[in-house]
Amino acid sequence: MIELAAVNKTYRMGGQPLHALRDINLNIGAGEYLSVMGPSGSGKSTLLNMIGLLDRPDSGSYRLNGTATEALAEEKRAAMRRDNIGFIFQSFQLVNRLTAFENVELPMVLAGQKRGVRRQAVNEVLDILGIADRRHHRPGQMSGGQLQRVAIARAIVMKPRVLLADEPTGNLDQASGEEVIKALEDLNREGITLLVVTHDLALGRRARRRIRMVDGAISGDDRNESGRSTAL
Repeated sequence: MIELAAVNKTYRMGGQPLHALRDINLNIGAGEYLSVMGPSGSGKSTLLNMIGLLDRPDSGSYRLNGTATEALAEEKRAAMRRDNIGFIFQSFQLVNRLTAFENVELPMVLAGQKRGVRRQAVNEVLDILGIADRRHHRPGQMSGGQLQRVAIARAIVMKPRVLLADEPTGNLDQASGEEVIKALEDLNREGITLLVVTHDLALGRRARRRIRMVDGAISGDDRNESGRSTAL
């Protein structure tokens, strides 16, 4: 499903090269649950952005569902991103003036979906995530855990095949973080490919496959053969 081969990415920082990704080779199958761990500056978020089609490699190739992506025009990359990938961020990135319903509905509005289709899909994901009673609340009226659930609902309303989560529990207390990660794991059990970037060792250990990064390179790729998650 996701195939990265010899992917490299370098940025210029103060006139000096910063090797964000070094010869990344990574294959991810449909329905996998992975964590990506490593210290700050190890390349975790750059890898996430590459997989999410938010960045292009300087060299190497990235194939998504068998399609080479690195040379696609931005319009086609945006369409592929919209149809296949959902994003969840540590800072939620909700629109403060919109209700929970309207925030979740936004990707469907931008995609030109009809109002009736949008209403049904939004209500379904709010129900699934247990926040239907907050549909008319704005972000300032909700807790951190509720905000992240709204962000998850927005990420899955277009029924993506891949869910990318960047420090999804980073701004939450332990109880809220536990609820959010369980919600993500439930989605993975329904078939969504889940990739979680985290510096939290306990969270990373829950994944069935654990990628470790150091200085832009993959330094480890281990599997939890038991498939059992551990508590945060």
